[in-house]
Amino acid sequence: MNITDKDIKLIKSKGLTIDKVLSQIEIFKTEIPFVSLRSAATLDNGILKISEHYQTELIKLYESRLENLDTIKFVPASGAATRMFKDLFRFLDNYNFEKESLNSYTNHEKANAIRLFLIGLEKFPFYETVMKKVKSAYPKFESLSEGRQLYIFVEMMLKEKGLNFGDFPKGLLPFHKYSDSVSTSFEEHLYEAAGYNKNLDGESKLHFTISKNHLEGFKEEFERIKKKVEEKTNTKFDITYSFQKPETDTIAVDEDNEPFRKEDGSLFFRPGGHGALIENLNDLDADIIYIKNIDNVVVRKYQDEVSGYKKVLAGKLIEIQDEVFRILNAIDQQQPTEAELKDIKKFLVQQLNVTLPLDFDKFSDQYKIEFLRSSLNRPIRVCGMVINEGEPGGGPFWIKNENGRLVLQIIESPQIDKADRRQEEILNSATHFNPVDLICGVRDYHGNKFNLLDFVDPDAGFITQKTLNGKVLKALELPGLWNGAMSNWISVFIEVPLTTFNPVKTVNDLLKSAHQVKLFS
Repeated sequence: MNITDKDIKLIKSKGLTIDKVLSQIEIFKTEIPFVSLRSAATLDNGILKISEHYQTELIKLYESRLENLDTIKFVPASGAATRMFKDLFRFLDNYNFEKESLNSYTNHEKANAIRLFLIGLEKFPFYETVMKKVKSAYPKFESLSEGRQLYIFVEMMLKEKGLNFGDFPKGLLPFHKYSDSVSTSFEEHLYEAAGYNKNLDGESKLHFTISKNHLEGFKEEFERIKKKVEEKTNTKFDITYSFQKPETDTIAVDEDNEPFRKEDGSLFFRPGGHGALIENLNDLDADIIYIKNIDNVVVRKYQDEVSGYKKVLAGKLIEIQDEVFRILNAIDQQQPTEAELKDIKKFLVQQLNVTLPLDFDKFSDQYKIEFLRSSLNRPIRVCGMVINEGEPGGGPFWIKNENGRLVLQIIESPQIDKADRRQEEILNSATHFNPVDLICGVRDYHGNKFNLLDFVDPDAGFITQKTLNGKVLKALELPGLWNGAMSNWISVFIEVPLTTFNPVKTVNDLLKSAHQVKLFS
């Protein structure tokens, strides 16, 4: 790599070092090995199913501790809505209303998304706002052909000359329409948080990771809705924001693993993916941190059920912490007896999904204690898992780690060698899916905050292929926030109902029942 003075200046401006950049290039050359899947995690094999009675007990446990708990909700919200509208952007690029009728265009198999969009048009929360803008710009709109009307509507909704939704962050898009208002997903996260993430003083803390250029937009939205939401929920909201740190950007390379350069000759860096947010998470200090993506919300009539399951997961976290902290404090007081060691082993294996080395029983007592202490003294996450219905993304699997032991992890599809038939079979056998519904305990048994960066698996990232201005490049994704970035946490997976998982990946997802106040007649 020929490094110019301009390169050095750019690298330093990001808080990176030349050695760090060179090490990233080396990763492209050596490549990241695929994970070794051993089996999918299933009920009774890594995923717990909680009875209704047990759920009630866990909710009581959580609520009984609220007085002494500092909680915060962490919401990754930096994603732009561009991908959410990809089918509509394709429509604008491909449809010519002067040469083809809309009916003819939507009869094509590839136009299914446009057909559904058109059928549900008046059910979208932004319909009236867009129509008002359209009719102001096109006074004779009603006399135009159906194809031209839809084209104008979509263009006015997405493009800069109109409402520019295509460049909005998802958090600030209209998501739900009520009788008296239209709400964004940002607003719905506040309503939801009031149901479980509120202390006895009526305060709820939320932290959003956003793009720096959207900060003012989020602040303005909060000021617009603050009084209304606080009065309706009897809650005071403490909202903070952070941005993905530039030092977590990764260099891109070309197909020959040489640094990719833009047209002006400068090096091209890309955000390191959601795994970079482990830095932002590490900056927070709370007893319990809830993690949930910005687009996974529901209309308010379903929020009580969502809140109930959040309390169940939080109660389970507290129950686990109580036992982990009890054991660690007891070890500090005196060396465990053989019977106590046996009980600790049982707890690790049966409750925390920790597999022991095959020769563990041959270890000296001191080494056994050191292993058990190390296995227990780490951050804890309790993760909701939903039934797999074919959604793209990660899932819970047992994998073999570098020490040859089985460990329970959330694995993303790019980490798996799909050319390996056995690995593909295991992937396809997955019964559950990761909806990003995490409850995290990040303090140790002395009450000190863990340094979460100490528990990242740096080898758990992955390489993806992208394009820029028609040129192919390779990008390095850092170990994902709930994947490699949490590889070395204690992980407990619990089945939660599909009603708790309602992401908006495409605009047509807003037509699903979880996002409609009034269902289709």
